[in-house]
Amino acid sequence: MFIGRETELAELQNELKSRKRKTAILVYGKRRVGKSTLINKAADSFEGIVVNHLCVTSTFEGNMQLLYQSVCSALNLPKLNFESIFAMMDYLKSLDKMILLVIDEYPYLKETGKKGEVDSIMQAVIDKLPENIKIILCGSYISVMKELLDEANPLFGRFSLILHIRDFDYYDAAKFYPDLSPKEKVQMYAVFGGSPYVLGLLDATVPLETNIKKLLLPETGIVRVHIENTMLKEIKKTYDTRILEALGNGKKKYSEIREWLGSEETGLLDKQLKILLDMETIRKEEPINRKGDKKKQFYEIVDNLMRFYFTFIFGNAGAIFRIGPDQYYKRNFGENLREFISRRFEGVAQEYIHRRALKGDPDDIEDFGSYWYDDPVSRSNGEFDCVVKRTGDKFDFYECKFFDRKMTADECEQEASQLETIQGINVACVGFINIEGFSETRIKDYVLIDGSMLYSGLLSFCCLE
Repeated sequence: MFIGRETELAELQNELKSRKRKTAILVYGKRRVGKSTLINKAADSFEGIVVNHLCVTSTFEGNMQLLYQSVCSALNLPKLNFESIFAMMDYLKSLDKMILLVIDEYPYLKETGKKGEVDSIMQAVIDKLPENIKIILCGSYISVMKELLDEANPLFGRFSLILHIRDFDYYDAAKFYPDLSPKEKVQMYAVFGGSPYVLGLLDATVPLETNIKKLLLPETGIVRVHIENTMLKEIKKTYDTRILEALGNGKKKYSEIREWLGSEETGLLDKQLKILLDMETIRKEEPINRKGDKKKQFYEIVDNLMRFYFTFIFGNAGAIFRIGPDQYYKRNFGENLREFISRRFEGVAQEYIHRRALKGDPDDIEDFGSYWYDDPVSRSNGEFDCVVKRTGDKFDFYECKFFDRKMTADECEQEASQLETIQGINVACVGFINIEGFSETRIKDYVLIDGSMLYSGLLSFCCLE
């Protein structure tokens, strides 16, 4: 069953239907994010022959021989040995057939030659691409695939469509467990994230605890194996795992990471952070009202599942093995898991705002994110995690709560009153997001968003008039 990716699928199908002279498409994203599934779905409506080829760890010549075999197999031909990839393309050009050539895991092929060598060959292939052949290059090593977009790369400017496939957000991830309550959906997303592969392994008929004990805690748990042998495979030889351990279930400044590592040498840390940023394993955040202020920048792990792993599992494999998943869960989760999910709920709220922003709600939105404040009167500072910046340097402030009960009017009033004590903040709107809703349907002019609204067609959160 194909779930989500409606926009990407439409773009890919339209490109494959296009009669433009050259169609060369680049599709990239981390492993098991659904790239091949998306391509195969789009290829279902392609009016022609589809050649699916998977590159392997081998020599250039070895990969070419396998590519020729893939072509012959798709065309129902006996094994042919072409002199070169150009001879193969000339043969395909001579056929009175539309052909889609999908070259998957292109980085394996790219790395068989010197820097830029294979890319130059592929550039020549695309530049001479005939009208009856369309080509898709696909890859999972994000940093390697991004090199193809550099101006200095031979393939720069050669693609007619570029798709960067990412994990599902909270909204699309919930399509894998549609019958759960909003609270249960948030809990599942907070722990397991938005990888289609991982989401397909979940059992939505049993509690979150059962899924954790079965899929994540045992050393043979299939999701744990996926993390350790797939998610971390690309980067495990080039970074210090303690960086991700330091980030765990929180945000860390550069100085805090360096202190955690216990090193004064910053060159290697700078390099490793850059690698992790390029691979989209971590991200660097800064308040929307303090852009460029290095003192207010922090790093955090992007993927919820990896956050969970480095918070609860990394470094604890021995303990889990000795006392077993049941006892380990009993001793180490409880309030710790609740706090973890509560923090991830703030991320869900940010993703909700992002979806609203894409729809132009509010229509004068300029940015969203966290907001840092300094209050000289109270001699305090702090950060609001969910803030919308609007035209005229005005801000909408949203307080996120993952309560087990409804939020009362008094609690809303008390939270809102804190804004009044901080000088220099131009407040346009105040809102609250609580997974279990509110004791009253309307509290003053605050925007009230409950769990059902997060999943029910993205109702407007603009301030009440």
